[in-house]
Amino acid sequence: MNTIKGRTRAQESTNAIERMYITMRHLFNRGFYKPTGVSGDTLREALLELRPEIYGSVAEDKAELNGLMYVLDRLPIGIEECRYINLISDEGYKESHFKVIVPPKRRRNCYRVDDEQMNIEITRGRSDIYDILTHLTFLFIESHKISKNVLVNKSGEVTRDWTKIENIVGKKKLTLAERENALIHLSNILGRTFDELLQAHKTFATKENPERFLSIMYWLGKLGIEEVVNENKRSITFSPILRERLGHHIHGEIWANTIKKTLKKEELLGRPIHIISANMHSVMNSIYAPIVINKEIKSKGEYKVYEMLSDPNNEELREKVKQYAEKNGMISIPDTSGTNIDVQIFDTSKIDYAKADLKLKEHLNNQEKPVLFVMDYAFGEQAYETIDELLKPYKEGKHKEEYLNVVSVSIMGKAGILEGGKGDLMIPTSHIFEGTADNYPFHNELKVSDFEESELKVFEGAMVTVLGTSLQNRDLLKFFHDSTWNVIGLEMEGAHYQKAVQSASKIRRSIREDVKVRYAYYASDNPLETGSTLASGGLGITGVKPTYLITKKILEQIFEG
Repeated sequence: MNTIKGRTRAQESTNAIERMYITMRHLFNRGFYKPTGVSGDTLREALLELRPEIYGSVAEDKAELNGLMYVLDRLPIGIEECRYINLISDEGYKESHFKVIVPPKRRRNCYRVDDEQMNIEITRGRSDIYDILTHLTFLFIESHKISKNVLVNKSGEVTRDWTKIENIVGKKKLTLAERENALIHLSNILGRTFDELLQAHKTFATKENPERFLSIMYWLGKLGIEEVVNENKRSITFSPILRERLGHHIHGEIWANTIKKTLKKEELLGRPIHIISANMHSVMNSIYAPIVINKEIKSKGEYKVYEMLSDPNNEELREKVKQYAEKNGMISIPDTSGTNIDVQIFDTSKIDYAKADLKLKEHLNNQEKPVLFVMDYAFGEQAYETIDELLKPYKEGKHKEEYLNVVSVSIMGKAGILEGGKGDLMIPTSHIFEGTADNYPFHNELKVSDFEESELKVFEGAMVTVLGTSLQNRDLLKFFHDSTWNVIGLEMEGAHYQKAVQSASKIRRSIREDVKVRYAYYASDNPLETGSTLASGGLGITGVKPTYLITKKILEQIFEG
């Protein structure tokens, strides 16, 4: 590995990540900052030094289009137009007239307060703040690339290309000639080919706003120019309520108590409970689809049917399975706590085992049959908050504390892989928490041998729980992979889950000490391969087979004891 001034690129990257997190914590405690001020400069310089794979050419003069799409999918629509961004707690906005804006790829409530201000609700802890601030820093870097390329001087004179774009973007509807004309001028500013911009225009377009790409570029440039020329700076603030509440598990506690209250009401609290962190369809479909749509599975094959169920166009088929599930043991608990984690509870004593594709351990009476508790994916540190609160004993009023009979905790999810490709499997033996000396070895009930007949590549080894997937770069990941750490992949929640499980089982003794744990991940991307990062696009149907393979193996182990 090359050394720069006596330090490796991996060491420089580690240092840049640490600087970013220290700076972000400082800014949060301070309550506000200006992205073009001193603090904003620190964040921007650290991100440019780090050069994360997901942000592509962020450190170059040309615009980064894939990274921009990735970021805007995770931020509220219209944020590029806002000079003031306010991060808030759940402060009652849902009761107001403001329309809730939810980003396509992140479940967070946002509110456009006026033409200049966007409020973003934080209910999932520090990881959510880090995620947003990192994406905003990228956005501001791209904004200033545009202003730098269009400003002729500091008095505000702009290039002919920018003037033409201003005139075209102001129109309500564009002809093909006007659109292509704008893209030609924009290609000079962004340092990208006309072909690349034509593709970007299609990618960014929505039904409501077909010219969204041009609008985004215009507003990024406009606010960047105004910062340079008029000192009209953008500002990010953190509400006093958010600063007061953060770290106190407020949303996690409400979430966990709602669930335990439901378990108590349904007389399931004392039954053997198996916690599964997964999506909201694979467990339900694995149990009930073979009963409800058995003919389709026999004629088309189970994975083809699971692909059909994953297709948004097959709403009727999905609803058929869901309706049957809710009449035969499944209880849905949509989230109202602000955690954005929905829950399904399965009372397996109500399953028709004669028709289901499941083998239950023999001679179990109804009270001994497992209860499956399936929770949607947590986000970063939120994994600790939710599981830590869930594993505490349940206390209602003056009644005696009741302990949950938690037999196993299974975590299934997507992760970046460091060897292999999209859809391949990772079976961790430990979680290493990036940026700390914390590491969590454990006995994983899942093994490589469980998936040998799957025709997918399966890797076993340590996994890194990162502070944010958007902050990883090739040099740092290569170090983790090539060194004696023997890291096979990276994700954001594993260490947090295991920390909560270990403290509950080994220290607090609120659950049994011999609780079983299962961890398995499927690859969403390979950040060590150019063009294979998360910014290059989703898994599509590639993720269906690994998702259901892992789900079925978890269910087999639970049901067969």
